[in-house]
Amino acid sequence: EEIMAHSSNVSSVVLGKGSGRMLATGGDDCRVNIWSVSKPNCIMSLTGHTTPIESLQVNPNEKLIVAGSRSGSIRVWDLEAAKVLRSLPGHKANICSLHFHPFGSFVASGSLDTNIKLWDVRRKGCIFTFKGHTEAVRCLRFSPDGKWVASAADDHTVKLWDLTAGKLMFEFTGHTGPVNVVEFHPNEYLLASGSSDRTVRFWDLEKFQVVSCIEEEATPVRCVLFNPDGCCLYSGFQDSLRVYGWEPERCFDVVLVNWGKVADLSISNNQLIGVSFAQSTVSSFVVDLSRVPKSDSVPHGLIRDDQPLVPPTPTGSSLRRIYDRPSTSCSKPQRVKHNSESERHSPSSEDDRDEKESKAEIQNQEDYKEIFQPKNAICRTPPRNEPFPAPPEDEPGTAKEAVKPSQAVDVQTSLPKQELVCTVLLLLELLSQFLLQPDPVQRPPIASSTSLTRTEPSVIPAARNEPIGLKASDFLPAVKNQSQTELVDEEAMSQIRKGHETMCVVLTSRHKNLDAVRAVWSTSDIKASNSLDSAVAINDLSVVVDLLNIVNQKPSLWKLDLCTIVLPQIEKLLQSKYESYVQTGCTSLKLILQRFLPLITDILAAPPSVGVDISREERLHKCKLCYKQLKNISNVVKNKSGLSGRHGSAFRELLLLMAVLD
Repeated sequence: EEIMAHSSNVSSVVLGKGSGRMLATGGDDCRVNIWSVSKPNCIMSLTGHTTPIESLQVNPNEKLIVAGSRSGSIRVWDLEAAKVLRSLPGHKANICSLHFHPFGSFVASGSLDTNIKLWDVRRKGCIFTFKGHTEAVRCLRFSPDGKWVASAADDHTVKLWDLTAGKLMFEFTGHTGPVNVVEFHPNEYLLASGSSDRTVRFWDLEKFQVVSCIEEEATPVRCVLFNPDGCCLYSGFQDSLRVYGWEPERCFDVVLVNWGKVADLSISNNQLIGVSFAQSTVSSFVVDLSRVPKSDSVPHGLIRDDQPLVPPTPTGSSLRRIYDRPSTSCSKPQRVKHNSESERHSPSSEDDRDEKESKAEIQNQEDYKEIFQPKNAICRTPPRNEPFPAPPEDEPGTAKEAVKPSQAVDVQTSLPKQELVCTVLLLLELLSQFLLQPDPVQRPPIASSTSLTRTEPSVIPAARNEPIGLKASDFLPAVKNQSQTELVDEEAMSQIRKGHETMCVVLTSRHKNLDAVRAVWSTSDIKASNSLDSAVAINDLSVVVDLLNIVNQKPSLWKLDLCTIVLPQIEKLLQSKYESYVQTGCTSLKLILQRFLPLITDILAAPPSVGVDISREERLHKCKLCYKQLKNISNVVKNKSGLSGRHGSAFRELLLLMAVLD
């Protein structure tokens, strides 16, 4: 099912975990829209935020929704009463992650400011602030018993926090890239984490050690979700779903799903529902779990579908501990450590005004009453007992693919796969014949390359599946006479070879430049500075990027001299149309700001020395030069901090680090 979710770009989506059928979307239009999966109409639109929505979360009984914005503000809405419940200011940057406590009225929030805050929704205040991460907190999860919260961050770590004691319990290290997602096992003391380093790691929460690590030659791990009985883990990659076991580590199945960069997963009626978004549209997909193997022929301690739910007994180890849950969700919530009174947030007239300006616009009254009618505890729709229609059975030897809900209805009438493939091949053959044999009567002449216009994107992505700005006419000779319609094969081949030779010249030149830089690196004592000097003198940004990608991996190579050389080049990289150039520039600038900005500001603020100190004067001159260059770069960063997505997040993080320059 594909829906046009917002009037501008979608920035966040989340599925309700209670029914698995509620969908919430947040956009750059500062709205939160509520949908029912497989229904095209918006049920409710929530307003009140003044900056784009960065993170969303629905509480377990699907009565509350919390949204965090780019400015760092958080709002909680009561979906049954159709009104804003709380406004929670406190963070200084983007809200990257949110999660509801399984029993109490608490919400945890993680931000680009590296802090984690625990909020009491009833008392409208911050209970505690956890500090320890050094980069953005991308995911938060409460443990099933509500006593701990796990956090995953861009600093490559997973941290486990004790809510009762208000302190860090343990830090799990081992990932070599940003950790995108973390998830508790529903029964055992086990934690799973997925990272951009393309690994899924399982952590024992009793022994505080890694249980297993599964590495895939796929794409970064975007979502993980345990099966409700805990028998396996579902991992969402780009265009695929993988089913894992952990003792020992193995992959049970790979399901091909055309969902792109999947954003969230949920399970309902033995069906896995995944959602993804691109620009202003949101797509939902369904995988029939009854057709997905969840274990090997020998279970190795995992739970069988035909056996009652019991804790699995790993081979060669003792029984892993089980969570202690309250008997009912109405039990008195456990005590949570509070900060001092100064840390709590008290209601103010400004917050009250914000809540009055927030409102819920009910777009579909009938669906709203059906789903969110207060006191309606008997039936919450979409109905849980009516799964999506199943796709037809796979033929032996074919790869399994998930289908969108809208496609699953009419798959019975689709063509057999072999016949469909033959039809596509025939169409391609006819199309190629049409293109290669021009018709003088019907086909107009190709005058020039400007006749086929194609808008090039402002930023060229680093990973792309097709050439940027490709024009078919560029590969064909220009027609000199309007009456000339037939193309000569020799001319077409000559034009193609001409482009090939140009590319070979470019690549040969780049290889020669890199050899020259490498020669300087191998013969010079001050390797980084002299090599970068030679790279800058070549006047080829691609060579500078190649060299910076190496230097960024070795912070010990960075000196103040190197900063004076690199900063002008970083300013050019940040304004490049190539995403890879921008990423390298952001990484280098962040490293400079973290290592050298305090030194620069301290030296500039120090009183003048008595007497003549040549080394100090040189150092002061370099600091003044770096400061001036950083001021110029700060204007570029400020202009680009309003961008959406990961690009914008990187620039906003740099803007925070450069705040001392203002």
